[in-house]
Formats: sequence, C-alpha cells, structure tokens
Amino acid sequence: MLPESWKDQLSLVSADDYQIMGNRIPNAVTKLPGLETGDGDGGNGGAWVSKPRRIVVSNQLPLRAHRDISSNKWCFEFDNDSLYLQLKDGFPPETEVVYVGSLNADVSPSEQEDVSQYLLEKFQCVPTFLPCDLLNKYYHGFCKHYLWPIFHYLLPMTQAQGSLFDRSHWKAYTKVNKIFADKISEVLNPDEDYVWIHDYHLMILPTFLRKRFHRIKLGFFLHSPFPSSEIYRTLPVRDEILKGFLNCDLIGFHTFDYARHFLSCCSRMLGLDYESKRGYIGLEYFGRTVSIKILPVGIHMGQIEEIKVAEETAEKVKGLRERFKEKIVMLGVDDLDMFKGISLKFWAMGQLLEQNKELRGKVVLVQITNPARSSGKDVQDVETQIHLIADEVNNKFGRPGSGYKPIVFVNGPVSTLDKVAYYAISECVVVNAVRDGMNLVPYKYTVTRQGSPVLDEALGFGAGDVRKSVIIVSEFIGCSPSLSGAIRVNPWNIDAVTDAMSSAVTMSDKEKNLRHQKHHKYISSHDVAYWSRSYDQDLQRACKDHYNKRFWGVGLGLGFRVVALDPNFRKLGVETIVPAYKKTSSRLILLDYDGTMMDQDSLDKKPSDDLITLLNRLCGDPNNLVFIVSGRGKDPLSKWFGSCANLGLSAEHGYFTRWNSDSPWETTVLPTDLGWKKIAEPVMSHYTEATDGSFIEEKESAMVWHHQEADPSFGSWQAKELLDHLESVLTNEPVVVKRGQHIVEVKPQGVSKGKVVEHLIATMRNSKGKRPDFLLCIGDDRSDEDMFDSIVKHQDVSPIAFAEVFACTVGQKPSKAKYYLDDTPMVINMLEWLASASDKSKDGEQQSKFTFQQGHCRNEIIDL
Repeated sequence: MLPESWKDQLSLVSADDYQIMGNRIPNAVTKLPGLETGDGDGGNGGAWVSKPRRIVVSNQLPLRAHRDISSNKWCFEFDNDSLYLQLKDGFPPETEVVYVGSLNADVSPSEQEDVSQYLLEKFQCVPTFLPCDLLNKYYHGFCKHYLWPIFHYLLPMTQAQGSLFDRSHWKAYTKVNKIFADKISEVLNPDEDYVWIHDYHLMILPTFLRKRFHRIKLGFFLHSPFPSSEIYRTLPVRDEILKGFLNCDLIGFHTFDYARHFLSCCSRMLGLDYESKRGYIGLEYFGRTVSIKILPVGIHMGQIEEIKVAEETAEKVKGLRERFKEKIVMLGVDDLDMFKGISLKFWAMGQLLEQNKELRGKVVLVQITNPARSSGKDVQDVETQIHLIADEVNNKFGRPGSGYKPIVFVNGPVSTLDKVAYYAISECVVVNAVRDGMNLVPYKYTVTRQGSPVLDEALGFGAGDVRKSVIIVSEFIGCSPSLSGAIRVNPWNIDAVTDAMSSAVTMSDKEKNLRHQKHHKYISSHDVAYWSRSYDQDLQRACKDHYNKRFWGVGLGLGFRVVALDPNFRKLGVETIVPAYKKTSSRLILLDYDGTMMDQDSLDKKPSDDLITLLNRLCGDPNNLVFIVSGRGKDPLSKWFGSCANLGLSAEHGYFTRWNSDSPWETTVLPTDLGWKKIAEPVMSHYTEATDGSFIEEKESAMVWHHQEADPSFGSWQAKELLDHLESVLTNEPVVVKRGQHIVEVKPQGVSKGKVVEHLIATMRNSKGKRPDFLLCIGDDRSDEDMFDSIVKHQDVSPIAFAEVFACTVGQKPSKAKYYLDDTPMVINMLEWLASASDKSKDGEQQSKFTFQQGHCRNEIIDL
C-alpha cells in the first residue's frame, strides 16, 4: 500500500503529465533554414519546428459529397459557402487546419476506413461516421426538435407543441459528443494544438476533452442565441451543458445579450460571478479563468466580390431585371423554419398593399426559401401556413392579366450566385425573424449593393448614380446591433413592419446612400477573417498560463472539471505537519471560524462540545498560542468560547483582540471616530428597502450589507451601485469600503486579519526575542487571504523567521496559501492529530509556556 504522503503527491499529478501519444497523428514539422542533417552532426540531426495547428470541430465537415454514377466512387470537394472553411483566412500564415465533423453522406461501414484515409490526406478532414439510428436521435431528436427550439425561446409545453425531453435522445447526444472526442484525440497534440468547437450540437464535448487532456487549449463559439435563465433553467440537463461550456478556455457569442444570459445562468445556477478587466470578461472556475468573447461573425468578402465580377452573374441580373421591370423589389432570404417570421412578413406585405393603393402592381416581395434543415410536423405547418397567406395576398392584390404577383416564391436550394443576382436588383431586404442567432443575409446584400463594373453595366447604372440599400431587420436577431443604419422592427408588430416597408419604398436616394455607406464600412472591415483572427488571438491569450499551473481532475461523468492551482500548492497531510509540530516549541495557531471550523451551510453556528474540548486540548499545551480570528462580533465569540480559558479571540477582522478569557478586549488599532456610521446607515437602509432579501449587519467597528438571499443578478447590481455610493459619501472618512462574496462592508482603515498576524508575531517576538518556530494558519475566504499574504511577506523579509510554516486554505481553490484541506471535517481531523501529539508530549520534560494577560507576554519555565 502506498503511504499517505505518496498519495498526496500523486493526487496532484494531472493526466497531461503522463499522456501517451497512442494513435495520435503528429503535427507537420518544418526544418529551420540554414540547418542541415548530416552524418557528422553528432547524431543530433537538423533542428525542426512544429507548424502551428488549429483543429476546427463542427457538426458537419465543410465538404460536399456525392457518388459518381459511372464509377460508383465517392467524390468530394470543399464547400466554399461553409463558414468553417472560410474562417481559416483569419489564422496566422502557415497554420495547418484540421477539420473534424460528420459527413453529409451515407457511407457504408465497409467504405468508411478508405474514405477516412482519403479525406485526411486530401482535405485534412477527419469524419465522424454516425449510424442512422444514432444520428436521428442525436440530430433530429435532441438537437433540432428539442434543444434548438428552447435556445430560440420556444418551450415544449405539450407533445403537440414540440418535442418533450427524451432521455434516450440525450444519451444519443452524449454518445455522439464522445465519438467526436475520440476522433479529436486521434489527431490532437495537446501541448501545441488549439481546438475550436462550434455550435450547440457539441456543447458537452469540452467536458470529454478536458477529462482526457487537462491542459488542452479549448475554445467554443455558439452560433445560436443563448436563452435567458428563465428559459434555460427548464432544461433537465442544464448543469451538464453549462459545465461543458465552462470546461473551455474561451466562449464566444455573437451579441452581448447572449453572453449576458449565459453569465446570468452561471450566477443563478452555479453561484459564479464574472469580472471585467481591461475589456475582457472572465469567470473564475476552480482556479481557471474562462474568458468570454463577444463578436458577431462576418462574411467572406472575397467570395462575394468574386461572384460580383463574374459574367454569369451579370447575365442572371439582366434576366431578373427584365423579369421585374419597373417593379420595386423587396427581398427575403430565409430557411424554412418556424422562427424566421415568414408568415409575419407576408401579413405585413398584405397590409402594405391594403393601406397604399398606389403601390399595388409596383412592389414585389421575392421570398427565397432555403430547404429546412430537419423534418417534422413543425416544418410542414410552417410551409402550409406561409403558402396559405401568400395565396391570400396574391389572390387579393395580384393582377392575373399582367402576371403581377405581390409575393413571389423562389424555392431552394438556391446557389450563392443566384442569391447575389437577387441582392443586386433589390431595393430592400427584409429579415423578419422572431429569433435568430446571427443571420448574414443583410451583410451579403450590402456588399452586393456596393456593385462592380460588371454589375453596374447589367443594372444600367450611370456615373452619377449613388450606391444605396435599405435593410429592415428584426431586433431579435444577432446582426441587428451591428446594423445601426437599418430600420429595426418588432416582427410581431405587423403595423411596425408595414410602416418599415413603406419607409423603405419611399425613402430618398440620399438617405439610402448614407445608410448603405455606414453598413458597408462596418461589414467590409469586420469580415469572417477579422472575426476568426480576433477569436484566435483571444484564445491564445486565454491559454497562455496553462503551463504555469498544476491541473488535476475532480468529479465524475459530465460533472467533471479540472482544478488549476499553483504548482507548489498541495494537500496538507498529517504525516507532514505532525512531525513539524512535535519538534517545535513555540507555536502560533490561527484559526478562522465560519467555513473553517464550522460548516458554512450549518444553521446553528454555535460550536459543539466536541469542538470546545478539542480547542481546550490544543490550548492546554504550554507551547501553543491558539487564536480564533473571525469577522464575527466580540459578543457572540465571547459567549461561544467562554469555556476556553486559554483561547485567544480576534473579532471583527482584528479590530478587537482578547488574549484569554480573563483578559479584557483591546482594539488593535487606534480608536477611531465612528461618526461615519451616521452617514453610511441611511444609504445602506435605502438599498435594503429596495432590495428584497438583503439586510444590514451592524458591528461595533463596521457595517455590512448582505445580499445572499436576494435575487443573484439584482443583488449583484445593487451591491456595485452601493459600493460606488458609499465610496462617494465616505470619501473624507477614515474607512475602507470593500465588496466581498454577497456583502458590501465598511470598516475602519488599517483593520484586517493580516494585521492580526503581524500583531501576534510582534508580541511573541517582544516576549521571547524571536518569532514562533511553528505557524499554522487556516481559513477559507477572501478575508483569510490577508493572513496568508501577511505570512508570505514575513517569509520574504526573513526566510528563516519560521522553522515551520503551514498556511492552509479550505477547499481546492486559488489561494496565497501553500496548502489546502478539502473541507471542515478534514480541518477538525487534522487538529485532532495535533491535539493528540500534544497529549503524548507531556512526559515530564521541561517546556516553555506562554502566559498572556492583557496583551503582555511572560515566558515561564515550568517542570512537568
């Protein structure tokens, strides 16, 4: 059996330290110029350097696949419309990009190995072949019919209104994410590669990867909306998905709203608060900082520009111009699903013609409908509804004799070239989705309307004609915040959409030009390469400290996480501290109370009889000076520990100190005027009245505003506001205003637990002429970090000041302490070992005893 000390050391060894390459494919390497390999080089060979590599993971590979009829062989080509292919333009030069994802083709098991090898060699693609049954449950079952509607704010109240949660579908989702993790493991070099996962299909994949490779450099970008916490909390697997996100180093969102909802969920469900430092938003999660990136994706400018100068595009434009001659064309390009608001758009079109008779026969709404990405009753219902409304509008306002129809359907799939042709002839684009992640249609429309010599000729533009475009955009889609010149509408408000359409038709060319130029400037400078490059740079920044910390795994299944701590941070073992305790003769023991010796969740905070007995045993050792250092007031501490005659108490973070039960309370700082309380109290009372669940705790030296029982988000906002308010009104007072976990505290300057440590050490040094040779300090929260910081400073000034120092925090978390204990029972257990050592040491030897009375230390030699 391994000794306990070995177990403690092994508990700090991360899986990364002993990772076996296995079947992993190595990075390509490049020889450094000017260095050659030869027989006489001493066997060192040439110098090689790895090429940087990015592994892009998505539900589908950026490939098109079809089987050749004549040869019956598979044929593949890159899908130039795929965002995942386009984003490589933002990576550094010479970067190798490997793609992992499913293949949109049914490849038989007998062919899968050959296809995999071919795709890896020719396209740098690693396919994840999914059996049909698994694919249906994962994609059509869980992703599209359950998860996707919820992320778009549609709750499945009944089976008829949407798919209810199905445990078998969730298991399929979990299994597929694990299959992806297996494939990534085959090509991953965890020391160098960066992995970038995309979208809601793979939200628990980070957990599988982090479990295998603790230091993996991992980013995630969500291309769909992230719902508000009220919606997200309805997910039965909400914690598993949220923790999947948090196992990344960087999480990207298109808009602040989506990021804000995610952060709110982290706060409400996991108790995590975010901080913004120098423009970066970060969440502290078990010692790791999970960064948040907010940046909408752009379009591939080169692709649109290339299509704009093609003669084929010009011919298409000429044909469309002739077809819609003397008509004002408004355009809609949408997927066929329930969230694109197509039916609402058609109702608004009908109302436009109803209210404006002069526009009948002149305005046409061309609706390009992309094929649905899934199948089901919801898609059928949407298709049926939009055709019914379109038929109603066309029957009422159409002119059969002239062939005029107000609403013209163009059923997909429609090529990018054909869409560009429609963009070119349209005076306005209408994006009326009720909820959408991003939607790049307005971007592509704007770039197309900027024109080209070929398009200008096809459209009959003259030298004096100005570029113009109008965008009607729903306020509920991701691109809306970046289109400041667009006409924003609430798609549910048919009157507002109708008015927007009317404005677009009647708007002057000058105004159209101003709106167009504003949009084109932004879109052209924030293309897909800009988005990708910015994200990649932030991912590198987020991962730069990976090798400055020690990682190890905690938790089982999808609750797994890694804890990141200082390399020297380790568990405090009995076999380490007890020998040090036995060989020393001047010991200072400092103990926090709440969260350290008393469980934080306990309702009855009074110490148990067993704890009192334990403290008396420690205090009974004449070599020990034991102190409780707490933020609590002196009255409850006096009452609770009155039976511990030799126990020292420090109340209100060190403002009051008592050396033993017979000595009076002293103030460790110069008495201050507490008149500032008359200023702070009314301010705190105002926020208490306005914040349900908050309350004020008034101590003799301090005032504390608590909001742990308030709404997490509202309480946090109020705490920030209260902090600013108090700092403003107390500027000239000798106090410090601090914000802690669920509190805002006002206390006199110079009061902290760190000052307590300095005061006690100084007192012992003045008495004995030296500092204690054994120091144990245990605490669990931010105020205790002041004690650890003070100890570190003392060691820095005089490294030999203490023979043995044990600064220990409770819980595996970032700390200035060098040691940790898991929880309160572990703290009590360790103190029991020390008390037992003291009991056994009473063997009749002469020992040094400290007697403290009224703050004065007297050294006595006694004979036991």
